[in-house]
Amino acid sequence: MSTTFRQLGRSGLTVSVVGLGCNNLGRSGTVTETQEGTDAVVHAALEAGVTLFDVADTYGREPGLSETMLGRALGAERQNVIVATKFGMDARGANGVDWGRRGSRKYIMQSVEASLRRLGTDWIDLYQFHTPDPHTPIGETLAALDDLVRAGKVRYIGHSNRAGWQIAEAEFTARAAGTTRFVSSQNHYNLLDRRAELEVTPAAEAYGLGVLPYFPLANGLLTGKYSSGKAPEGSRLTHARQNLMSDSDFEQLRGFGAFAAARGLTELQVAFSWLASRPSVASVIAGATKPEQIRQNAAAVCWEPSAADLAELDELFPPVPKVALF
Repeated sequence: MSTTFRQLGRSGLTVSVVGLGCNNLGRSGTVTETQEGTDAVVHAALEAGVTLFDVADTYGREPGLSETMLGRALGAERQNVIVATKFGMDARGANGVDWGRRGSRKYIMQSVEASLRRLGTDWIDLYQFHTPDPHTPIGETLAALDDLVRAGKVRYIGHSNRAGWQIAEAEFTARAAGTTRFVSSQNHYNLLDRRAELEVTPAAEAYGLGVLPYFPLANGLLTGKYSSGKAPEGSRLTHARQNLMSDSDFEQLRGFGAFAAARGLTELQVAFSWLASRPSVASVIAGATKPEQIRQNAAAVCWEPSAADLAELDELFPPVPKVALF
């Protein structure tokens, strides 16, 4: 069983260093499309010591289905885990009419009630603003979320897919108004895509936010399965995001495999452990459709890279150059 837990930023919320991304629950064409398949993955996660379950109101073959299936799978274990869900993307009417203002007080109040009902719970541990709303002032969003925290329906709030300036804007708006502050930032971040290091992770460190990276394996490219330059039969990239295969540097991926092998590790273990070593990263969010996958993910943060290891990885996967402003 995994026993590695971390504080989420400077908040009092404690999460497992690997979380289960629940975007595959109820998703067409997966084993977890059924409740039985979902139950198997969620129960394997619980047995492996995973306590953070990350879902959203848009996940599933129809919006909200992943929340419903997660709630059923957790059952009596609900009180022992951290349920993180999201609002703010197009739920196609599942939360009522939104008028494209999905950061508005009206829509947030609709969304939280719908998520609570689907999850079968009285509270959400971490309620995350899924994507910025360009039409609604962030002050209105924060005031509504503050009301939910005070009412006990939400315990902590976070955001996702925000640029550095938007993180700063939200931080200073909350400080000025005296409302509840965001405690986490969930963003696309892995060895192949390090753009988060330009603004997001520095902002998170400055304001005490816990970073929750998603796509830690870059759609499987960092697992070693694709290093030959061909997608294995039945793998995700044979039928989805095929441009990733044509755009990939397979010499780089083979070098990554050699790096891992030289240390007696798998590519998955290096990818997860590297993310976990980054400043402010609290939990690595990874999806799974089979119990064995979540067991491997839960045990993958098993190595602490040295300064020399980090330098070698920087050679393999160079950080995005910072552009001088003057």
